[in-house]
Amino acid sequence: MKKRKKGRKLNRERDQRKALLKSISRSLLLHKKIKTTQAKAKEVSGFTEKLITKAKKGDLASRRFLLKFFSKDIVKKMIDEIAPQYKDRKGGYTRIIKLGPRKSDGAKMAIIELVE
Repeated sequence: MKKRKKGRKLNRERDQRKALLKSISRSLLLHKKIKTTQAKAKEVSGFTEKLITKAKKGDLASRRFLLKFFSKDIVKKMIDEIAPQYKDRKGGYTRIIKLGPRKSDGAKMAIIELVE
């Protein structure tokens, strides 16, 4: 029986999609708030939350795992600044706020931000 695959394609091939998720997630971690389309925001939310949960451990294995996705300075910021904020929180590190459609092409827009 054919089963559905989870996740959105975002009109990109696999490697381009992975690069896009890394890039948007990097921007979210650096700026704590970004504006993007709703579909991208929903995809990045799950991706980023899994990485923040990994960063909460703070051990060497999780640091090496995070280095596959981000540079040293972003991993350091995640483990030293972002992860301690959420030590008592079990999930739900991001918030998506829906906005109106974009004027140029009518795409549904959203703001994704890290919860305080």
